[in-house]
Amino acid sequence: MEPNLTVDRKKFIAVTGAIVVLAGVGGILIGRATDQPAATATAVEEGGPAGDRAAEKAGPEGFVAIPAANFAAMGIGTERVAAGSLGTEILAQATATAPPQGRSSLTARADGAITRIYKRLGDGVAAGETIALLESREAAAIMAERASAAARAQASTAALNRERRLFNAKITPRQDLEAAQAEAAQAQAELRRTEAGVAAAGVTPDGRHIAVRTLIGGRITSMKAELGAFVSAGTELFEVANPRSVQIEAAVPWADAQRIRPGDPGVIELGGGETLEARVRSTTPSLDPESRAATVVLAPAGIPAGLTQGQSFRVRITPRGGDTGNRIVVPEGAVQTVNGGAVVFERVNGGFRARPVTTGQRGAGRIEILTGIAPGTVIATANAFLLKAELGKGAGEEE
Repeated sequence: MEPNLTVDRKKFIAVTGAIVVLAGVGGILIGRATDQPAATATAVEEGGPAGDRAAEKAGPEGFVAIPAANFAAMGIGTERVAAGSLGTEILAQATATAPPQGRSSLTARADGAITRIYKRLGDGVAAGETIALLESREAAAIMAERASAAARAQASTAALNRERRLFNAKITPRQDLEAAQAEAAQAQAELRRTEAGVAAAGVTPDGRHIAVRTLIGGRITSMKAELGAFVSAGTELFEVANPRSVQIEAAVPWADAQRIRPGDPGVIELGGGETLEARVRSTTPSLDPESRAATVVLAPAGIPAGLTQGQSFRVRITPRGGDTGNRIVVPEGAVQTVNGGAVVFERVNGGFRARPVTTGQRGAGRIEILTGIAPGTVIATANAFLLKAELGKGAGEEE
């Protein structure tokens, strides 16, 4: 009986081990199946290609997945909203102009004939570059005066050195030395004056021409010079403007201008739904005699490619002292109707999300938002209806 018991015990141990191994394998498989949805959810939360694909397949309600690289192609414009109301927001027509340091008028410094023109209309120029040459008798006179002053300065310096040696040898009195010093100082002052005149007139080293040089870098926007023409001193020949230097001048009624202070925020509507943030720099204390409006100068935050001098557009200025409450003002096109309710599309990671809002007054293409979004939120303003269409398309596919 003893051998049979040993065999049965060995069989029992083998069967028990197999059961344990199978249970372990089953637990691993169950664990993998359980972890898979959690890993997918983590990928969606953390972003990246896997997260984007998962969001596109099953995003939150009201979400429209659009990569940021496609915004320009679709014409979707965005704007960071700020607190305001139709009662406090000031709308005005404005023009992009050149600030004092952004435009330069090039004039003839003396009478003469134009013998060289190195640039054409629209050409780019660097600060200090010569644009044209004038052949002028005044140039020869200025150079002759400088040469005479240099000769007198050299002679007076030599006389001073000679008087200093004689004084040190106790041959001449101190009065002679002091007189030589005064004459030498006067001659040097005259030399500096004539050299400054040469530089101011732009006389070339040959003493025949006067150079017309630009003070700033930019492009030639106006050209009135003709080869061979005789011009008088002070005649405007060229105008140079720096296209990257722009300020905004808005015509604001006097009653509204009194509410505006330096530093107040503004928004420039460039057209096509694009906007540009700006700040009020100053306000003129008097009215324009023709428009009877005050001029408000705004400094834009950067100069985009679409902003050029002479361009006209509309600006929105929100005085900081106004009572805005909790309201926000956005373009009417930013508010869309989805399932019978008003929504705006908030910019989120990977696209936009429809946010239900409560609207208020309307006017001048603007609409008040009473509840639903907070100041600082970035929303779609231009072509928001495309997002509504994408949202409806996604709902249709799910059905």
